[in-house]
Amino acid sequence: MSISTLATPKLVEAAGHLSHVHGVWFDQEHCALTHPQIELLAMAARASGLDCFARVPPTDYGMIMRPMEAGCSGVMAAQVRTAEEVAKIASWSKFAPRGGRGTFMANPETKYGIVPIAEYIETANRDRWLAIQIETLSAVEQVDDIAAVEGVDLLFIGPADLSVNLGVPGDMLNPKCVAVLERVAQASQKAGIAWGALCPTLEHARQCRDLGCQLFSLLGDTTCFRRGVTALEETFAEFFE
Repeated sequence: MSISTLATPKLVEAAGHLSHVHGVWFDQEHCALTHPQIELLAMAARASGLDCFARVPPTDYGMIMRPMEAGCSGVMAAQVRTAEEVAKIASWSKFAPRGGRGTFMANPETKYGIVPIAEYIETANRDRWLAIQIETLSAVEQVDDIAAVEGVDLLFIGPADLSVNLGVPGDMLNPKCVAVLERVAQASQKAGIAWGALCPTLEHARQCRDLGCQLFSLLGDTTCFRRGVTALEETFAEFFE
């Protein structure tokens, strides 16, 4: 479930109790969620038995590593364009010798210093994961090279931007878009990594499932609110005339 415009710890907690999702992701690309907010949202996720990750604009080192220090299992980099850019992002997400992430022991990852540093480095490099969104034309063209970058664990389809960039805004099952889904599925399989997608419709989700998608983002905070309002107004239609 994506948590964006309506992000609060209580909403995350409610998602843990009211839904059957396995995890939530916090949108720092389109929403101005601060680091303290991410810390509280991640805390609410852990308390509710949910996994969590953050989608970030890959503008700098801090944007990549701080969500993990806040307690997120990983980060998803949006709007990437080249394999070279992805290699830099991957280096920001890993400790030496796999990357250049800095060490800080006063965070949830280390249980605030309880986990020995050597164990911390090993488990963080192994368990913290990096997703790369495929939504720009240049990323589609380089998807095989992006998937092969060491440190990339998941490719993720951003269907709205993909449809816009392909010249078919909103037509997310247009043959052009489906061809990209197929290409991402093939690139992921070749690289031995998983892929996921934000699926706005049941038909889109089924198409992705048929192609081997493993991570589905099916719910969103504003979507749930909007559909809930619509359903309740239909139930009480005679009172809204």
